[in-house]
Amino acid sequence: MLLALWLSGFFVAPQRWIRWLSVILFLPWAIPSVPAILSFRWMFDSDWGLVNSVLLSMGVEGPQWLNQSYWPMVTVYIAHIWKFLPFWVIVMVAGRLAIRRDLYDAAAADGATAFQRYRYVTWPSLKNLYLINTLVATAWALGDFNTTYLMTGGGPMDRTHTLMTLGFRYAFVLSDLKMGMATVITILPLLIPLLWLLGRRVTREVPL
Repeated sequence: MLLALWLSGFFVAPQRWIRWLSVILFLPWAIPSVPAILSFRWMFDSDWGLVNSVLLSMGVEGPQWLNQSYWPMVTVYIAHIWKFLPFWVIVMVAGRLAIRRDLYDAAAADGATAFQRYRYVTWPSLKNLYLINTLVATAWALGDFNTTYLMTGGGPMDRTHTLMTLGFRYAFVLSDLKMGMATVITILPLLIPLLWLLGRRVTREVPL
């Protein structure tokens, strides 16, 4: 979300080439998740993947991305961020465009620097949107099954399982449906307060 907030400051610029670049940025969100994540799995393959091939061409031996130490979870993080980041950037850009221009003009007339305009105009206008987006992104991450399952399958040695993939393993691989359901619903003590807080923030911003 911090990266989305930072990139939105770049993509809000009016130059035409930046607008075309924003179209390219949005492509990962528009691409179906299954082929996109499988493409990442291919790129991070330790034997013939693109990432290690590029590193080897520079004289660096790449790690076992999907099989060694903490690297498998790193690849899950990268794939998840790559897939969902464009959406949050577009939302942040929309939030920036909704800020009244005369606030920036008044701040500039008072001699405010770029940092001061961000601190006293941009951030106060975006902080509630940022918080709501963070809550939604957290809920999405808790329920993200495809990224972990397609990148690592929960391996190696079950080190990268999330509650979703672990529940799937119990229910459909080990044929223990009760344990699978129990594993998945353990997320509720975290998810319900998160959704309650999200509902309060949304209704506070948009009264019914």
